[in-house]
Amino acid sequence: MRSSLVLSRRDLDFLLHEWLQVETLTERERFAAHDRDTFDAVIDLAAQIATEHFAPHNRTADENEPHVVDGKVVLVPEVAAALKVFGEAGLTAGTLPESLGGMQLPQVVSKAMTTWFQAANIGSSAYPFLTVANAHLLIAHGSPEQIETYVRPMAEGRWFGTMALSEPQAGSSLADITTKAVLQDDGSYRLTGTKMWISGGDHELSENIVHLVLAKVPGGPAGVKGISLFVVPKSLPEGDGIGERNDVVLAGLNHKMGYRGTTNTLLSFGEGVHTPGGQPGAVGWLVGQENRGLAAMFHMMNEARVGVGLGATALGYTGYLHAVEYAKTRTQGRPPAGKDPAAPPVPIIEHSDVRRMLLAAKSYVEGGLALGLYCALLVDEEETAETDAERARAHTLLEVLTPIAKSWPSQWGLAANDLAIQVHGGYGYTRDFPVEQFYRDNRLNPIHEGTVGIQGLDLLGRKVVAGGGEGLRVLAETIAATTARAAGTEWASFAAEVDTTVARVAEVTATLWSAGDPDVTLANATVYLEAVGHVVVAWLWLEQVLAVGASTGEFYEGKRAAARYFQRYELPRTGPQLDLLASLDRTTLDAQPGWF
Repeated sequence: MRSSLVLSRRDLDFLLHEWLQVETLTERERFAAHDRDTFDAVIDLAAQIATEHFAPHNRTADENEPHVVDGKVVLVPEVAAALKVFGEAGLTAGTLPESLGGMQLPQVVSKAMTTWFQAANIGSSAYPFLTVANAHLLIAHGSPEQIETYVRPMAEGRWFGTMALSEPQAGSSLADITTKAVLQDDGSYRLTGTKMWISGGDHELSENIVHLVLAKVPGGPAGVKGISLFVVPKSLPEGDGIGERNDVVLAGLNHKMGYRGTTNTLLSFGEGVHTPGGQPGAVGWLVGQENRGLAAMFHMMNEARVGVGLGATALGYTGYLHAVEYAKTRTQGRPPAGKDPAAPPVPIIEHSDVRRMLLAAKSYVEGGLALGLYCALLVDEEETAETDAERARAHTLLEVLTPIAKSWPSQWGLAANDLAIQVHGGYGYTRDFPVEQFYRDNRLNPIHEGTVGIQGLDLLGRKVVAGGGEGLRVLAETIAATTARAAGTEWASFAAEVDTTVARVAEVTATLWSAGDPDVTLANATVYLEAVGHVVVAWLWLEQVLAVGASTGEFYEGKRAAARYFQRYELPRTGPQLDLLASLDRTTLDAQPGWF
């Protein structure tokens, strides 16, 4: 039987069961109804639906972008058909509580399931996964009425959800948003303004679209402290269905190099095109408290950041699998020691440089998948661990890992796609093979949900110094527990190198913050992010090979080879980066605009 080119079920089984041992979660009350059989059944179902209903139209959706006809967005019909199968299978409600019709799955199992769809078709999979994150935010911060009104139809797959943060003039600088929300006598708000880059912002794929919108209430504090969060549906709820159209209008579609199956929109709120209740303004309801909207929005943003990282891993992973198959079947050239020009050409995987590229890609995608699933497990720990101390520790570790979980796979999953093209040679950049689309799709992820630079500022400027450096301390302790287990094994040298580098990260972090000037400290935050990200993934490779133990067979030998590659080729990258950071280099800071 041919192995899947979408994702490796064998690797997922290893990560979930041999490494993370997710079945132990069923000892907790929230997950007591589950066992390994139910976890495996969900992933089997996901693999089947992703392979049969999502992967087949991946190229079709890419070649036939969304467009507007008579004010409505038109997509290829296969998108709606696939999403219907997904919703009817109950997968939208995978992690939601049983009281809302959900399966109450652990996040780590749900994310493993999700990755199948992201690898099969990143464009179509975006709709339900934005919806799930939207529902999670409302469950955490919404009122009981909002949960019943909006989460239940989203759980049933009938309504989809979005997040509406950015604006044309503000981009990622949310302090500068100008969308306004004015309180009405009935307790609702009327919103006016424009939102840009809203994925899934308009379409005809669902009965309704639930927008979570950041806006400012007049008279509130300046900057981010004056941001509030509102739920603003495309059509107003009425009874168990929908009523009149809200004043939310599609102002345009953005045409992207990838993710083309996902509509990306410019939305206008309150233009007066529609007048619900006889007056202009989009009707919205406050989620949580006024001026506390950004804190609530981070619930969805952080989930989306881990999701973007997993999507980047998924695209890198499927590209890697396609490259492996191509390398095993494409014959070209002869070994350097071969002296007979009449000898038949060999499969290109026989060439050491091709194996170098495949090992690099393998180390990136399997390391990225471990990172994403580990963060998902931390969400479960944060919510269900037995003691308050364990929950708090999981929260701290997740906080410091989130910018890495978003940005590292976005950089190195893309690098895996680049290598997949290279393995294919000239065929790689043609449309005869799918690896060029995987690359185009993945190139969006270093920008999605906060650019790499923003994640660097978040990690160095906030996460590693919060609570007096608690996040970095907990991360270092967690890594040290792993390296201690590796002492006396064949991986002792790898563990020693990780220990040395972790200690260097702590020293460099202190040096950076001793500068006394935030501009100097943060000038090279992206370099810091990349270096710490490599240390984290080196640790996770050490975790994986310790889980391999003495197991034998090609799968396990592949794990060992990828770990050795990361130890010898990748971890050493951090040395020069940490040297640069320790020098408090001002090259980029001192470069003047006129020099460019």
